[in-house]
Amino acid sequence: MYGGRKDSSGMRTPERVTYPPNSPSPSSYSTSSSRSSASDRVKSAARSVAGVFVACFTPPEEETQHSSSGFGGSDAFSSTSDVSGASDSTEGKKRHRSIYTVRNDSTHSKEPGSVKFTMADINKATKNFSPALKVGQGGFGTVYKGQLQDGTLVAVKRAKKSMYDKNLGSEFQSEIQTLSKVEHLNLVKCYGYLEHEDERIVVVEYVSNGTLREHLECELISIILFPFSIKTHSNNRYLTNSGINGNALSLDSRLEIAIDVAHAITYLHTYTDHPIIHRDIKSSNILLNEKLRAKVADFGFARLAADAESGQTHVSTQVKGTAGYLDPEYLRTYQLTEKSDVYSFGILLVELVTGRRPIEAKRELDERITARWAMKKFAEGVGITILDPRLEKSDSNGFALGKILELALQCVASHRRNRPTMRRCAEVLWNIRKDYKQLLV
Repeated sequence: MYGGRKDSSGMRTPERVTYPPNSPSPSSYSTSSSRSSASDRVKSAARSVAGVFVACFTPPEEETQHSSSGFGGSDAFSSTSDVSGASDSTEGKKRHRSIYTVRNDSTHSKEPGSVKFTMADINKATKNFSPALKVGQGGFGTVYKGQLQDGTLVAVKRAKKSMYDKNLGSEFQSEIQTLSKVEHLNLVKCYGYLEHEDERIVVVEYVSNGTLREHLECELISIILFPFSIKTHSNNRYLTNSGINGNALSLDSRLEIAIDVAHAITYLHTYTDHPIIHRDIKSSNILLNEKLRAKVADFGFARLAADAESGQTHVSTQVKGTAGYLDPEYLRTYQLTEKSDVYSFGILLVELVTGRRPIEAKRELDERITARWAMKKFAEGVGITILDPRLEKSDSNGFALGKILELALQCVASHRRNRPTMRRCAEVLWNIRKDYKQLLV
């Protein structure tokens, strides 16, 4: 969840980055003109996607921050931004309750962020910030596992005490304001916060089964590097040669995770009082519980979207996000919309089916950008070769893989107007799951 960290495999997570104006822009995806058949259109578009990349981000090598496995850490909110009225319009939205407002199954049934904590509560929950309870550290601060008086397990994020960070107070307030507005089964729940003298603390739901990235990483490398169990430094979980807790993620599980994430983002974009753009959708910000249900974490870069009812179409703001997941159109124009989350989700879909990170800097040149490599293979009619090697290359898996890659291709279209909404992504994934399960019968 935190930029530039090394995990137990020794591999490095892409850095969360902030791009100042006039910074170099990466090459963007592009799609081809229509063909006589749907299959030809998809393959042609995939070839365009694969061919247009000429440069990529490479993660910095000097950073050594670690990831939190039980909580999505946040680094910063963007600074001053303007709402503008150019380009593609945000879809009209109806603010009403639905499936997207299911309450979390939690000991605390109060509204998000409503619990008032004291320093005595926090000290007791974390045993005075015991090093043994430390589960992660990032740009914002340190995360501890804690237990409230009623037995609820929580993640306690303690901000850094930096006299040089003049924006820390406003960033903290911005994050709290965002967290207090959202409540959904597939979003990490905020219980409350505390400001006491120089302490700034956020208390959120603890999710015990690690990040999606950790599960995918273990599957790919543990059987090669660790033919025996090892213990992670962060939260004392054991990794085995079958992945976290001894179980590799099946394609069915990955599809369920994609649907969970799609529901969470749809809720943020459509069913909150004001649309929220997460701006940092990535596998290390997706936490899994013991039943492998996904919860999206880390609202450190979250922003309120433009107000479509007022005719606004985008928010003009400094670029923030993570290398490999960043929307190239946003990077080029500094215009942020919900479709930037859709782009990141498309990259995530490719990551789910391949098991690879978006950027694989140590691979051969033509495989370093995972989406480019995957789309090229898909266009060549050999998409099954990009499937995570831990998954069976069966007809049913091949069917699901092809459909997921078709959706991913739409999500990473070079122009945001050509990308689907997150609601549409959820609908497509539901249909893929239905057809896939029928093939498994």
